[in-house]
Amino acid sequence: MRISLAALAAAIAAPGHAQAPAAPPPTDYAKPTNWLCLPGRSDPCGVTLKTTVLNPTGYGSTGVVSASLNASVDCFIVYPTVSRDQGLNSDLKPGDGEERASIITQFARFASACRPYAPMYRSMTVGAVAAAATGADVGGPARIAIGDVRAAWKTYLAKYNEGRPFVLIGHSQGSLMLQQLLARDIDGRPEAKRMKLAIIPGFNVMVPQGKLIGGTFKSTPVCSKPGQTGCVMSWVSFRERNAPPPGALFGVADKPGMTVACVNPARPGATGWVPLDSYWYARSSLPVPGGPIVWSSEGDPPSPFLRTPGLVSARCVNDGPRGYLSIRTNADPRDKRTDRVGGEVGALGFFLPGWGMHLNDLNEAQGDLLRQISALNGAPTAVRGQPH
Repeated sequence: MRISLAALAAAIAAPGHAQAPAAPPPTDYAKPTNWLCLPGRSDPCGVTLKTTVLNPTGYGSTGVVSASLNASVDCFIVYPTVSRDQGLNSDLKPGDGEERASIITQFARFASACRPYAPMYRSMTVGAVAAAATGADVGGPARIAIGDVRAAWKTYLAKYNEGRPFVLIGHSQGSLMLQQLLARDIDGRPEAKRMKLAIIPGFNVMVPQGKLIGGTFKSTPVCSKPGQTGCVMSWVSFRERNAPPPGALFGVADKPGMTVACVNPARPGATGWVPLDSYWYARSSLPVPGGPIVWSSEGDPPSPFLRTPGLVSARCVNDGPRGYLSIRTNADPRDKRTDRVGGEVGALGFFLPGWGMHLNDLNEAQGDLLRQISALNGAPTAVRGQPH
């Protein structure tokens, strides 16, 4: 499956053609029902996440991670491609196995460290991605999606933000939307002073080879050291010894002199291997290379989520046009925990080589990201409710 990412991003950014049908008006985000998450509300970001730590010696403590009511930092969250609605754009009715599931498994944990704002938007559907793979023009559906995200952002600033610092968080299509939002509505504007981080993995951010600025963003740099703010954290994940192949969807720049930005989410600026603090949804039914994961020789996980500090490590690789986060599983057949993790995208009975470990771009380093967002609140490095 091959999609031109540059063409897709350009289609979103380009104004509508004079002969193209007029796009429908943006969604009204003054209505709370058009938000999947708002602080202090009973919604997918307000769920309690029962989580067990999995150590080499087996299952450890279980804790319940829940939303913080005292965070001083906001998180503006845009979810990835999950909708299987008919047509090329989703409706505004969140599906339990689609938008709600994505928020709960990928983003709800961040509500323990920041105030969550996650708009519903007319995202490009799984069908739109399939159409783009066959060369279809999805510029119209892409502009509908970004139109909603920009409208939600404007409402967030006007109605909810109240001058607080914020973090942008997305994945895949959500990261593409936030790329466009950052480039058009934040980069070089007064709001950029309040942006602490843009955490946008799972979609290529382009920079000139050897540089931290330029390319996708004119004045916002790629993060290059721990504790840095006002910068972008982006990466696309590939299993060790499985570099992005030529023409890969992710991890390969398609313009001369450019590369794909890679920031190690555990330690920005690091070039060597760094252990990751990972959180996994242990009840996922998605296919995994080698078959279903047996998380521990002690039996089934006692909770839906597992924390596995140090089970996997990561290092950034930049080699000419290639830029990606290489993921290594620190397997030890003698201990009690799994020697495998997943993340590859399965379709039609095989795994898509150009997508890497796309599905777990966020989960593989979620603990590290939580630690960094918590630090923005002046909070201790341990996340509230995190099992140890």
